[in-house]
Amino acid sequence: MIGHVLGGRYEILDRIGGGGMALVYKGHDILLNRKVAVKVLRQQYVHDEEFIRRFRREAQAAASLSHPNVVSIYDVGQEEEIHFIVMEYVEGKTLNDLIKERAPLPVEESIRIAGQICDALDHAHHNQIIHRDIKPHNILIGKNGRVKVTDFGIARAADASQITQTGSVVGSVHYFSPEHAKGTLTGAQSDLYSLGIVLYQMLTGRLPFLGESPISVALKHLQEDVEEPRKVNPLIPQSVENIILKSMRKKPEERYRSAKEMMQDFDTCLTPERRNEPKITFTSPEYDDYDDNEKTRVLPAIRADHYVQDTPDEDEPEPARKKKGWVKPVIWTFVILLLLALMYMGVRYVKQSLEVPETDIPNVVGMPVKEAEEKLKALQLQTKVVTQTNAQVAKDIVIQQDPTPVRVKINNLVTLYVSLGPEKQKMPDWKGKKVGDVIKTELVRLGIAESQIEQKEASGNEEPGTILTQTPAPDEEFDPKTVAIKLTVSKGRDQFPMPDLIGLTEAEAQSRAKLNDLKLIVEQAGTYKQPRGKVYDQFPFKPKDNVSPGAEVKIFVSTGYPADAKEVTVSKVIPPAEKGKESTIEIIYSDARGDEIKWGNPRKITDAQTFDIQLVLSPGKDGSITYMRDGKRYDVDTVPYSGKTSSSTGNNGATPPGSGGQQQQGGTQQGGAGSGTGTSGTTGATSGGTTGTTGANKPASGTVQSGGTTGGSQTPPTGTTTPTGGTN
Repeated sequence: MIGHVLGGRYEILDRIGGGGMALVYKGHDILLNRKVAVKVLRQQYVHDEEFIRRFRREAQAAASLSHPNVVSIYDVGQEEEIHFIVMEYVEGKTLNDLIKERAPLPVEESIRIAGQICDALDHAHHNQIIHRDIKPHNILIGKNGRVKVTDFGIARAADASQITQTGSVVGSVHYFSPEHAKGTLTGAQSDLYSLGIVLYQMLTGRLPFLGESPISVALKHLQEDVEEPRKVNPLIPQSVENIILKSMRKKPEERYRSAKEMMQDFDTCLTPERRNEPKITFTSPEYDDYDDNEKTRVLPAIRADHYVQDTPDEDEPEPARKKKGWVKPVIWTFVILLLLALMYMGVRYVKQSLEVPETDIPNVVGMPVKEAEEKLKALQLQTKVVTQTNAQVAKDIVIQQDPTPVRVKINNLVTLYVSLGPEKQKMPDWKGKKVGDVIKTELVRLGIAESQIEQKEASGNEEPGTILTQTPAPDEEFDPKTVAIKLTVSKGRDQFPMPDLIGLTEAEAQSRAKLNDLKLIVEQAGTYKQPRGKVYDQFPFKPKDNVSPGAEVKIFVSTGYPADAKEVTVSKVIPPAEKGKESTIEIIYSDARGDEIKWGNPRKITDAQTFDIQLVLSPGKDGSITYMRDGKRYDVDTVPYSGKTSSSTGNNGATPPGSGGQQQQGGTQQGGAGSGTGTSGTTGATSGGTTGTTGANKPASGTVQSGGTTGGSQTPPTGTTTPTGGTN
């Protein structure tokens, strides 16, 4: 694939990665002159309709998303049996590479990365797209620190049916959610479970569940508790461990209800008052919805072993019938036991009617009030909420409870004292202000730390550094100690590499400029650099300089060569190195237009051919032509402005192979009328070959034929010069 151009537009430069379904290449968009990533479906799947549908589904899923933390899809196409997707190229590395190099990562960096992943998932879930394969391999970290979520190859609409392949669950088993491993319908909480595992791996440097086979790992997702991350890395704050434990609950309803809710926890988990918050607790065991049969049942999605129910042996002889003498004792025994059972049940019923059941009051201090109320309600306890201001505790958090944890009768009353938070301030309007001024002055005045601010850049017409949007919005109440401020800052108008307009016609240059939203100013002048009507220079933006849309660019269009220019065509007959065998001919020329210019593409010849090279000469610039055969210099023609052409043969002066004689120059010159005719001499009749060079006067334009042919049966050529006027 390297060097191949897909769709006549995307040149494949290098392979940069790949997975089980596709290979990823670095490419170049020839039309827009930018780097791209090209994902190509593996060759073994080009006839598999299911894989082709999944491949197209990836493009459709990702193309419906537009978010700074989601890799953009530019194009999708098919060329013969090659199916490809063209995506945004991210210069950087994967999160998997980062974990291998540096794990465990610092807490602040891990939260920043996880928060951006969560932001991308919130956008995808809002658009009814479930990723279903969140793992470090699918997270790209740009050189600017921006996180990009990619590889929606097994994403599906939130209401679509479950996707499996030949009886196996699609995805990466180490990052499976329990419902994913069971093959049941997966939703947004499944992506949040996988994100919890990614955060666990970033902070501990290890995966929570390992096994000898994919099946054993999947069963651990279903049946085993995760090792608490603080036991692996004690530097993890309790608030961050709480996020991991909540996101990795085996019941989806006990996890975060949405990515937005999880992102709000990321925004505040590193504040001083939250870092050492109480450890999170849950009202029910992890496995109370799994009975023994559920734990060992067949899992169709991961092909666990089936269990076969034992059946009685049909050949076993029926036991001999006993005599009926035992019937009466058995009946009396049964009646007595029945009476005893009825008496026991009656006593127990009366006792239960008189006794009130007891329960343990849990510790709910530090929990959100709604969560605390739900937890106490599940234990059949009544609650009463008393609110009070508290500058140290966030709003709606329980700061005290009465009674404290103790065993009481059900329906007892528990009073919860809930914080109203500190006195709120109103957010100023910073839109249109310079972000540096806001951070240095207003944030200090408001008591907001710089660590509470998150900035992201966006294109805009405003000057770079100007605030475009802010969160919280102007006049919205906020707590200076806990507020998380997000600022969108202008990075100016988008820039792109200036296209190369040199060599184009004015109309072509205007069309190219219009495509890139550039304004052209045209200036015309004579020049040796380009023929009439061609652009020979551009200012102030040279090719590949960074330029913004709407910029003015001056182009210089040639009105033709200056009056003293001479256009001369030199014809050269060149034989192969060995008659009948292929030789490669390359031609390099220098004239008033420039030095060491390649003439066309290298040509393959097997017999003598004539090459016509056009030169433009000026009084201060003579012309020269170097002929290369099979990588070695074959001949050099010097074409002076004065009018006499000289030729020197390469290969240490040896006669070119295949010629039967020596090289000879000759000719006549005729003045006055400005016309001249040159003839080439011939020698070596035995082998029958000549190589001649015609010298002629050089008028304003003309043709000079240089060289001869090889082979005894061929006629030596005659060089001619056809002037347009003048004498020399």
